[in-house]
Amino acid sequence: MNLKERIDSSVMSPFQWVVVAVCTFLNALDGFDVLAMAFTANRVSEEFALTGSELGVLLSAGLLGMAAGSLFLAPFADVFGRRPMLLFTTALTAVGMFLSATAHSMVELSLWRIVTGLGVGGILACTNVITSEYSNQRWRGMAVSIYTAGYGVGATLGGMAAVALQASYGWRSVFIFGGVLTTVAFVLLALVVPESVDYLLTRRPRRAETKLSVLAHRMRLDAANPLGTIAESATTPARSSNQGVLALFSGENRRATGLIWVSFFAVMFGFYFVNSWTPKLLVTAGMTESQGVVGGLMLTLGGIFGSLLFGALTTRWAVRKVLVVFTVLSSATMVLFISTAGVLALAFALGVVVGMLVNGCIAGLYTLTPASYAAQTRSTGVGWAIGIGRFGAILAPLAAGMLLDAAWTAGQLYLGVGVVMLVAAAALLLMRERSVVGNGPVAQEAVASN
Repeated sequence: MNLKERIDSSVMSPFQWVVVAVCTFLNALDGFDVLAMAFTANRVSEEFALTGSELGVLLSAGLLGMAAGSLFLAPFADVFGRRPMLLFTTALTAVGMFLSATAHSMVELSLWRIVTGLGVGGILACTNVITSEYSNQRWRGMAVSIYTAGYGVGATLGGMAAVALQASYGWRSVFIFGGVLTTVAFVLLALVVPESVDYLLTRRPRRAETKLSVLAHRMRLDAANPLGTIAESATTPARSSNQGVLALFSGENRRATGLIWVSFFAVMFGFYFVNSWTPKLLVTAGMTESQGVVGGLMLTLGGIFGSLLFGALTTRWAVRKVLVVFTVLSSATMVLFISTAGVLALAFALGVVVGMLVNGCIAGLYTLTPASYAAQTRSTGVGWAIGIGRFGAILAPLAAGMLLDAAWTAGQLYLGVGVVMLVAAAALLLMRERSVVGNGPVAQEAVASN
């Protein structure tokens, strides 16, 4: 077996879990970043005298940057390495955060939000891949789910920190705090997170065998002649002609790419709809404003546990099957959730369930997508999938606002989004099996291709 196959079949070492933890912290920055702008929106609007449409542009700037980062920066990780690209995008995020605190106009702040988003988009594509590659076959789903749960933790704790900082030191302190956190993440990344094993095996950059030997030792896989194992893996040449975005549409990848993009777009559409509009729509359905806010918080709370639940289930069942179930249940519970707005206890309980299921869907796609592509195109495939998903995230709040203006009710909106989630379930059901990076006891069932 080569080193990657030994990782898949061996027990997870403490070093591998530390890598997962650092990637989870980096993912939490995404949650903090989104909530930082949302919680400072009122103060920023007052200082810059923004109209509603101008504020909307400002709120969308970060998401546009994230989409661009995932689409255009992530592919470089397949050429130059996951680790160098991750260091660059983390530094870019820190710079964007610090510069956001210096903005004196809406245009300046929008520009720095785009810069921050570019960095975050690149981070997500690289950390998703590294988390998957450094996890063994049995615990890959759980590791990626822990990584995904970082978003909810970052959103919750970051949102609380943003409120406290803004109240005492003004809105600029929130972005300074974000810059400091990102700098800490950069240091942890530089000290802990290594290059991708799959990248070293397939691209074989300078000193690849030495680096692989060190990694084998750190993962406690060096007992059975790691240099011999590494040399064996090096006999397979890297398919350099299969690099870049066009590789996603090769005969081998075309079907997987199309179905994954549909799934990501639909799931991200549903995720950002419920997280953006739930407090307001609960009010239109009969709750008070404070009750609507509590309902929104229930979604966030459920999201933290939903990712972990998904990971736990994938230790027993195949990722794709669990993901299909989560997607269908998400659709059904969204409709039930808004229908129970008149019964507070039931609505809040269902809010937790909706948050769990929708976040579990995100964890599932983050687990499934890296396994759908060969190592040479993995970061490109993940980056473009996340980027396409971001367009769904951008469209969801805009479409909901337009439909509300067209006199749609809250129930009709949730029913419509439930149908969108069923589209994701249909795409997942159309996926075919491929024996690449597996997961769980019935691992090789996971992916779409061929």
